Amino acid sequence: MTVTTELRLRSPSLPLVELTASLQPDEIECVHALCLQSDVRIFTVRIDSTDDVSETELAALEEVVEVTALGRTNGKRIYQLTVELADAISDAFDPDRFDGAQLEPTTITPEGWHEKKVFKDYETFAEFRTSCEEHGIPIELVSITSDAVPTADSSQHGLTDRQHEALTLAIARGYYDSPRRTSTEALAEELDISQPALSTLLRRAERQVLTSALDARRHVETVSG
Repeated sequence: MTVTTELRLRSPSLPLVELTASLQPDEIECVHALCLQSDVRIFTVRIDSTDDVSETELAALEEVVEVTALGRTNGKRIYQLTVELADAISDAFDPDRFDGAQLEPTTITPEGWHEKKVFKDYETFAEFRTSCEEHGIPIELVSITSDAVPTADSSQHGLTDRQHEALTLAIARGYYDSPRRTSTEALAEELDISQPALSTLLRRAERQVLTSALDARRHVETVSG
């Protein structure tokens, strides 16, 4: 099951946010990012030609190590910027931990990043969100959709596809966190069902998972004995 998300990440420490804040283009687009080292990335960015931003000014930014002008296209100047990441950012975005891919150019503004990413499942997205928040990068989830297919986990616990989708969405959105980060009303809206139907779906899924886990434990104890 793949999960498509639209996110707003809000932190002044995010790469190139300083560019929009200090040089004051309204926004820039990052069309590609390449990881050279854990704390060094190369960003290919597009800046509107009407924005008064020079190559010298880009090179003077504290986080920018190197600037390469690539030319112009469709009224925008294209630059390759080698950026040294803050420790918290490199840890939060560790490429070895998260299977997430950028779907569209990331829009960077003085407030942070606005991007669309696809993750292999809800659990991977939840881990990404937790990592960001643990490193001081708040995430606003604008939307989340899934392309649900049967999984080994759902088959193992006897869940229907719909139960598995509802349960994993609830986990990803923080429904089971303390305090809760979302409500049954919000989850129901995302799944396009009523709130009572969502509550019933979760209750049955929870019962099925617990029953499956307890039955498996009893089986192990019986075999061991």
